[in-house]
Amino acid sequence: MNGTTAHPVIVVGSGPTGLLLAGDLAVAGVPVTLVEKRPHRVSNLSRAFVLHARTLEQLDARGLADELEAAGRTLDRLRLFGRLTIALDTLPSRFNHLLVIPQYEVEKALHRRAEQAGVRFRYESEVTGLTQDADGVTVTVRTADGVADEELRAAYVVGTDGMRSAVRNAIGLPFPGRSVIRSVVLADVRLAEQPESLLTVNTAGDAFAFLAPFGDGYHRVIAWNRARDVPDSEPLALDEVKEVTRLALGRDYGMHDARWMSRFHSDERQAPAYRVGRVFLAGDAAHVHTPAGGQGMNTGLQDAANLSWKLAQVLQGHARPDLLDSYQDERHPVGRSVLRSSGGIVRLAMAKRPATLALRAALTTLLGVAARARRRAVGQISGIGVRYPAPRGAHRLTGTRVPDVALAGGGRLHEALRGGRFVLITPGAYEGAGADREGRLAVERWAGDRRTVLLVRPDGYVAWAADTADASAVDAALSAHVG
Repeated sequence: MNGTTAHPVIVVGSGPTGLLLAGDLAVAGVPVTLVEKRPHRVSNLSRAFVLHARTLEQLDARGLADELEAAGRTLDRLRLFGRLTIALDTLPSRFNHLLVIPQYEVEKALHRRAEQAGVRFRYESEVTGLTQDADGVTVTVRTADGVADEELRAAYVVGTDGMRSAVRNAIGLPFPGRSVIRSVVLADVRLAEQPESLLTVNTAGDAFAFLAPFGDGYHRVIAWNRARDVPDSEPLALDEVKEVTRLALGRDYGMHDARWMSRFHSDERQAPAYRVGRVFLAGDAAHVHTPAGGQGMNTGLQDAANLSWKLAQVLQGHARPDLLDSYQDERHPVGRSVLRSSGGIVRLAMAKRPATLALRAALTTLLGVAARARRRAVGQISGIGVRYPAPRGAHRLTGTRVPDVALAGGGRLHEALRGGRFVLITPGAYEGAGADREGRLAVERWAGDRRTVLLVRPDGYVAWAADTADASAVDAALSAHVG
C-alpha cells in the first residue's frame, strides 16, 4: 500500500450527480476529490435527454441554466398514453417547459464548474475497498497501471457511481428490486426523415419506441418489443431497431449510419438507506427506475443539491453532524415516489389486460378534466411539487420550494443563492446577520409589499419562516440554521 492521504470529502463517480455535488462543495470552500474509474474523455454517448423545471432551477442557482437552455431545445407539452397532452407552460417556474438536451452537455457544464472551483479529479482510479471508523473513511483505489493500491482517507465519502456502485457494495447495502423491462434496444442513428415532434414516443401492441435528437444530426432511439425477450449480450443489428420502431411508431424514419447500438434492461431498485455512518449514496447508486418521465438524471442532481450544502455546513463547523440525517429523511421518500411514478407510466403505457386498460382510460380522463390532479402529476414529474418534511409546529412554508422570486434592487432569488449561500428575505432592512456569516448568507428584501420573513436554504427550500418576526427571532433562526 502507498501512504494515506487526507481528504475532507471523496466523491466516487463523475456523472452529473457526482459533478454537481463535488462542484458545490468546492464552491463552498470544502476540498474535495472526485474518483472515477474511467479515463477522462468527452463522450458523445448519453443516457438521459431531459432536464425538468426543478432541476433547471437548481442549475440556475449555480449560473448554468442559461447556457444549457441555449444548447438545448424546449418543449412545453408532454404526451402520455398516446392521447393525453399535459401542458407544462402553466408551471409556476421561470422554466415552464422541458429542456431536451443530451446528458453529456450537462456533464460538460458541470465538469467545467467543478474544475474551476478546484475539485481534484482522479481518473482511472477504481474503488476496490472501503472501511470506516468513528473518525473517517478509508477508501482503497487501484490505478490504471495496477502496480499498487492506494489508500485515501476522508471525513466523508459519497458514492455517485451508478447502479453497480462499488461504494454501496463495500458498505454492504442491498439493492432490492427487480428488472422491469428486459432487452431494451438503444441506438444512435441518423434519420432520412425528421420526426414531426421534438420528442417522439408511442406504444402499439407489444412495442414501445422513443426518439430524441442529440442536436448534432443524430437521434437516440430507445425501443422495446415485449415479444422479443433476449439477453443483453445478444448481438443487435440496425434492422431489429428499425423493426421495433416501425411496430411502435408506424415508421422507422429511414434510420441509417448507427454510430452505437446496445441492449440493456431497466430495473426498479432502491437502497434501504442513503447513509451508513460517514458514507452516503446519491443518484443511481441509491435508486434506479425506468426511463419513463425522464426523471433519472434529474432526481440524482437534486440528491446532490440536497446533500452538498449539509456536508459543507457540518465540515466547516456551522452545523451539528445530525443535520446529515435529514438527507435520508428528505430524499429517500422522493426516490421511492419516482420509482412508483415512472414504473406506473410504463405499466399503463404497455397495458394489455382489460383491468389495466380500464385504469389507464380512467386516469387519462381524470387528468384531462381535473386541474388539481393534473397539477399534482406535473409537479411530481417536474420536481416542482417536492416538499420536505417540517418539524412539528413549524411555519406552513417550512420545507417548501421557493420560486425564483423577485428581490428589491432588481435581483432574483436564484442569483442570490449562487455560491451555496442561505438567503434571508425580509420586508425591511435587517442589519443583524454579522460578519461571521459573510459569504454564507445573503440578506435581501422583497421586491413587493410581502411581509413574510423567509430563510431559504442553499438548495432553495424554506428552512424557517415567520409571518411577523422581530430581530431577536430572526437572530435565533439564523443561529439555528446558518450557524
